[in-house]
Amino acid sequence: MAATDNSGVDPSLVPLLEGFPPIDVSAETLGGFRAAMVEMSFLPDPATHPDVLVAEVRLSRAGSGPPDLRCLLLTPKDDRCSGGLVHIHGGGYVMGTVEMDVARNVELVRATRCAILSVDYRLAPEHPHPAGLEDCHTALVWLAAKARTLGIPAGRLGVIGESAGGGLAAALALLARDRRSIPIACQVLIYPMLIPPARSLDATSPAARTGRHIWTRASNDYCWSAYLSGAPADPATIAGLAPDLAGLPPAFLAVGDLDLFVHDDLAYVSRLLSAGCPVEAHVYPGAIHAFDRMVDAPVSRRFTSELTGFIRRHLC
Repeated sequence: MAATDNSGVDPSLVPLLEGFPPIDVSAETLGGFRAAMVEMSFLPDPATHPDVLVAEVRLSRAGSGPPDLRCLLLTPKDDRCSGGLVHIHGGGYVMGTVEMDVARNVELVRATRCAILSVDYRLAPEHPHPAGLEDCHTALVWLAAKARTLGIPAGRLGVIGESAGGGLAAALALLARDRRSIPIACQVLIYPMLIPPARSLDATSPAARTGRHIWTRASNDYCWSAYLSGAPADPATIAGLAPDLAGLPPAFLAVGDLDLFVHDDLAYVSRLLSAGCPVEAHVYPGAIHAFDRMVDAPVSRRFTSELTGFIRRHLC
């Protein structure tokens, strides 16, 4: 089936496909994709969000050294935070910026009154796994240390991410559990990139309906190879490979039924449930990878309502 075949796609999402053809990331095309994402990423005019403050903060990795880990901190202007979220952007572990999600995070702050710390983590292949994950843990530790100053009540910190960011958010919940560092109240996994292709259900039973739109199998293969950089995948820090999911916080997982990750994501949901972790899972018919970028589509509005409802229940 050709990648241009839009059969089965929610009609309200077709304009997204017209603006974002299938992404074929490779060593040769990565530089161009990174440049394009930077060009499309910018901070909105502060006049458009006078009720939400956006500030750049720089953190020292592992608590020492120069403060060279850049993050964006979004807070309600009146400093009355209901909770806090570490946000991790997508981009296949190899591209993406914190700026590209500011507009959506502003709306999430408005809807939940949570402070959001968005992490500009190191990218592969220059910085292979687990460099990006360690950056996210540094951000989580910092946010916990600043919680009282920000007005965040005790015990109300969560993690959220999309695609590769969702994979990192799931891995961060595991890392925080294993290190007994910061208690996490919830994890929000949006079409998460959880497991290397060789271990994916797609490797043995590829579905004809998935992997055709925006995020392809070729891109997925390259990005995972860049992320792991030839090293064996560490089950302790790759969520989809983790042998033990017990003791993890309640999870929200959302994915479209045409997404390449749908089967692996649902398998992860099943494993979380088997381990005793409460899960709210949503599969959206006709939805593709990154469907929520089409913010006014009915399916995206439904997703946003369900997402904010989950966050309010667990952090507010």
